[in-house]
Amino acid sequence: GQAQVLLQQTQVSVTRGQTKTAWIDCIVEGIPNFQSANIHWYRQPPSKAPERILYIGSGQVTYDDNAHSSKYFCLKKGTNVCTFSVNDINSNDEGTYYCAYW
Repeated sequence: GQAQVLLQQTQVSVTRGQTKTAWIDCIVEGIPNFQSANIHWYRQPPSKAPERILYIGSGQVTYDDNAHSSKYFCLKKGTNVCTFSVNDINSNDEGTYYCAYW
């Protein structure tokens, strides 16, 4: 059988500077070759369907809409953490953010 994959998200942390930035860590367990695995990030606005923002593979971030490249960013840290950031937070960023593996 397949090994169980577990993704756990941490609480959002917000850095308040000239522009507010939110950070979410996605802690991944059970994925072989984590650094080359595709980790996807989605946003679900209130009362709407989820929409994918980006995914990261071997260090390369791919955006579903290139206009999002200044708003969102993602990187992998260590052997099992994928960090997602939302820059210049405002009320339009409301929603639920998810990480996923597939």
